[in-house]
Amino acid sequence: MVRSQGMTTTIAGLARAGGVGVETVRYYQRRDLMPKPDGDGGVRRYGEPEVRRLRFIRAAQGAGFTLEQIGELLALDAGHDHDRARALAQARIADLDVKIAELQAARASLTTLAERCGQNHAGPCPILTAFET
Repeated sequence: MVRSQGMTTTIAGLARAGGVGVETVRYYQRRDLMPKPDGDGGVRRYGEPEVRRLRFIRAAQGAGFTLEQIGELLALDAGHDHDRARALAQARIADLDVKIAELQAARASLTTLAERCGQNHAGPCPILTAFET
């Protein structure tokens, strides 16, 4: 794993340090989210900046940002554009609020169906019939 500023690693080491597979790193490179360094004797070497960038991408994905939004966030990082970064975060929060409301409604419906299912064992199961319609 890359730990010091002067240390370098291969794409496999970068992937391990970022908690992803090599193909994921290559995919990020094709999407221009990760750099493709020049090969040193045919072997590309990566350092701590690439590990930080890969971890940033994974953390932003964990927050639900799309790869397009992550690309924009990465570009903003160099420009210190707080307003745009905040706008992206607020848009993501609004998306999450919608998703949370949808999940809460689905939970409430499923809770009601489960209660009905447990109350009466005669006739068709309310859970199964709900998904048929």
